[in-house]
Amino acid sequence: MRRQSAVKKRYHLHKAVALVGMMGSGKTAVGRAIAQRLSVPFRDSDQAIEAAAQSTIAEIFARDGEPFFRDREAEVIARLLTDEPAIISTGGGAFLAARNREKIEGAGVALWLDASVGILWERVRHRDTRPLLRTENPRKTLEELHKVRAPIYQLAGLRLQAIGGQSVEETASRAVALLLTRPDVLEEI
Repeated sequence: MRRQSAVKKRYHLHKAVALVGMMGSGKTAVGRAIAQRLSVPFRDSDQAIEAAAQSTIAEIFARDGEPFFRDREAEVIARLLTDEPAIISTGGGAFLAARNREKIEGAGVALWLDASVGILWERVRHRDTRPLLRTENPRKTLEELHKVRAPIYQLAGLRLQAIGGQSVEETASRAVALLLTRPDVLEEI
């Protein structure tokens, strides 16, 4: 019996795809999986900021404050968008700034990974790397952030609803299928 090898699909990414959404929505994990599947670069704006500052995001927040961080974040996102088309993971607050939304939409498309507070809490509650959740009641803080941010995330060109219990690979498959609905962004070749 002959084995049929699976034919790997090939794609052409025309524009950058910036993943936006709350902390814990899967922007980094899903972004890496999408990039691998499409054979394109993956860029993480938070990692790029940390590399440039030689400090963690938490250290930058503590030392220099959020406004300083947001300015560096905008600079990094603008730089990442000028490189070849890639999948870009942005920080949870990046899309809140009009200047970042304009840059993203000018160079590519924003894909909102929309996760419920319940899913987000399960993913972030055991981590202490989230400066905005270093509060007396981090769950309540997360709920408040979600309430304020969700209407702005809705401005993204594309939206993918998170499904509890779904693997990173399954979510990446759904994201690729969604991106294929936009031939100006992604095409199968």
